[in-house]
Amino acid sequence: MALAQAAVQQLQLDALHIIPTGHAWHKDRPLSDAKHRLEMCRLAFSDIASAVVNDCETLRLGPSYTVDTLMHLRTQFPKAQFFLLLGQDQAMHLSDWHRAKEIPQLAIIAVASRSTSVGAVSAVGSENNALFAMQRLEMPPMPQSSTQIRSCVQNNISIDSLVCEPVARYIAHHQLYRTAR
Repeated sequence: MALAQAAVQQLQLDALHIIPTGHAWHKDRPLSDAKHRLEMCRLAFSDIASAVVNDCETLRLGPSYTVDTLMHLRTQFPKAQFFLLLGQDQAMHLSDWHRAKEIPQLAIIAVASRSTSVGAVSAVGSENNALFAMQRLEMPPMPQSSTQIRSCVQNNISIDSLVCEPVARYIAHHQLYRTAR
């Protein structure tokens, strides 16, 4: 939510599409059901007026690739300027993504770091991969992670300080993340 709020403010976004992944090609564990991920997004982002929860990836068959989603959005909104919002952990692996070199042609990449110890973000890559120009999003330190939240739930530790109350209640009601994945 902090990333969404920072992006809307700093990038002056008219709309912010929150897009839960469909079939995550890069995850080695099963994801919670798409209906749960969509509803948690609706609950979490309901206070951000410009946020739109978009189910396009959860409806797509096969692996979900960012480049395909951006191309889909481009057909829906041909005159829009797109930004791809990433955490720094994701940005560090961007060169490994499916058809990664096409992504900067479809969207400006905006990166939020998890801590204040990271210097200005200008490019990511390695000597074997193309570099991607990136715009930095200023964020307060955010030590939380989805892995931490799932671990807390599995170990019966409160997540009240990690997620908003409606999402915590939804997770408890539907008994999500109770077993190791």
